[in-house]
Amino acid sequence: MSDRNSRLSRRSFLLTLGAGGAATAAAVIAKAAPEIQPAATAARAGRAAPGYRESAHVSRYYRTTKV
Repeated sequence: MSDRNSRLSRRSFLLTLGAGGAATAAAVIAKAAPEIQPAATAARAGRAAPGYRESAHVSRYYRTTKV
């Protein structure tokens, strides 16, 4: 019976160790995550949205790819 109790004790210890390690990793990741800065996003909203614009050199490229 003593052997069974010692095995359960080891299992409990290893389970606690694993859960503690996972909790520590989650806490470190949560603390190290960068915060979102809404002020920077609001400043960009006033400018024209960057995106695709077909310029002269792009038009020339498109003409050369026509079959």
